[in-house]
Amino acid sequence: MSKHWYHYLWIWSVIYFALGFFNILFAWLGMISFCLPLVIAIFGGSKAFCNRYCDRGQLLRALGSQAGLSRRRDIPVWMRSKFFRYGFLIFFLAMFAQMLYATYLVYAGVTTLGEFVTLFWSVRVPWEWAYPVKVAPWAAQFAFGLYSLMLTSAILGIITMLFFKPRSWCVYCPMGTMTQLICRAKSPDTYPEQKI
Repeated sequence: MSKHWYHYLWIWSVIYFALGFFNILFAWLGMISFCLPLVIAIFGGSKAFCNRYCDRGQLLRALGSQAGLSRRRDIPVWMRSKFFRYGFLIFFLAMFAQMLYATYLVYAGVTTLGEFVTLFWSVRVPWEWAYPVKVAPWAAQFAFGLYSLMLTSAILGIITMLFFKPRSWCVYCPMGTMTQLICRAKSPDTYPEQKI
């Protein structure tokens, strides 16, 4: 299979996490991954971002297919179900809302900045070295929270890739589910219920 330029977008994932490791403020760049798929789905009416331009998807493809780290098994039926995908989307949105609320509390002076990354929404990992340039505490709090979400979802994607097909994460990725819903609303005949 010939490679296209977007097959190399996995490099952006590596750069993003490396930058955030040394300076948490680079985590703000993760908003590109949140906004771009929605913009393409809303205005373009397609899942082009998910299918081609998602750096996370390209990273999982590179690790799973090219590096041969995937067991290439079919993802379980329950992980493809509406219940799981929509449930995970709701949970993810709740965690994003909680992150915004924590940012607001720091902005309002109710709480102090927490210089840690939270993995799997519960395990706090000290990350204070990654805050070398002081900015408004709320901006740093948002960065720590967003990096936590991005890193946790990347780890989930890699674990899923190891046990199942390389891009199995894409089946229940919250952004993928949201873009699927948007595309289905805009063009129900073109985008039926998501299948793997």
